Amino acid sequence: LPAGLSQWFPALEVLDVSGTGLAEMGTELLSLPCLHTLLAKNNRLGGPGSLPKGLEQAPLARSLRVLNLSGNRFSEVPPALLQLRGLRSLSLGGNRLHGIPPDIQELQSLEFLYLGGNFITAIPPELAKLPSLRYLVLCDNKIQSIPPQLAQLHSLRSLSLHNNLLTYLPREILNLVHLEELSLRGNPLVVRFVRDLTYNPPSLQELAGRTVKTRNVPYAPSDLPESLVRYLSLASNCPNPKCGGVYFDSCVRQIKFVDFCGKYRLPLMHYLCSPECSSPYSSASQSSTSQSESDSEDEASVAAHRMQKVLLG
Repeated sequence: LPAGLSQWFPALEVLDVSGTGLAEMGTELLSLPCLHTLLAKNNRLGGPGSLPKGLEQAPLARSLRVLNLSGNRFSEVPPALLQLRGLRSLSLGGNRLHGIPPDIQELQSLEFLYLGGNFITAIPPELAKLPSLRYLVLCDNKIQSIPPQLAQLHSLRSLSLHNNLLTYLPREILNLVHLEELSLRGNPLVVRFVRDLTYNPPSLQELAGRTVKTRNVPYAPSDLPESLVRYLSLASNCPNPKCGGVYFDSCVRQIKFVDFCGKYRLPLMHYLCSPECSSPYSSASQSSTSQSESDSEDEASVAAHRMQKVLLG
């Protein structure tokens, strides 16, 4: 960046240095107290010294609202960017990112996050702690699963996951009550559904815990070690309405197909307490049974009216 930039343009609000071959941004950037939009796409940023030191302490850390660093060479999200607490839009698409740092949760004002076109393999649960996030773009990566915590993104309107390695979606995705657009094309779940999933026998502790919960055996904190009381509090109810059982660590992972918009059937992940609960309840093993069809219709009636666009192809 040219020296004296802050002296020439002390009230500068928007700076676009995209496509200039820039390899680093100097300290002049720190002296722009009014800058709210910085566009530096398609450059050579990403090496040591690409961003000026002291960025998180500069006035810019409070004023910047939009930052676009797409098309550069970052192999990780620079820690300094996670201190820009006023950011509403962050774009790091087309870089060399292999992951998303858990500290992404520090960007509490973020509304738009674009991380498409990288090498990301997993989504940290901490991403779900962004209360204002409305648009999340994770397309063209290597993501294999979606953490169920993502259902906590209650403000989310658009979720782009196309061209990844997804074979199923977590059932909790139905809780994204404001979601209007879900893009899934180019994932294995669109052309190949998971049917055979393994089940590990429950431990003796699990069996004992299930008995205590299902038979309502009374106990008090004074009766059991603190670790067992905590363990018993983590019981999950089997979603099969005909079962009434519970599970802790050992469960059956099953796929159930749910209709969206009355047209597409998406595989959602279920966790059941035993293999006996998987048939005929789950459509992974008997996708044409009347039971599974009625289940799909029930859930579709909840989701279809709010899901405006599901992109599968």
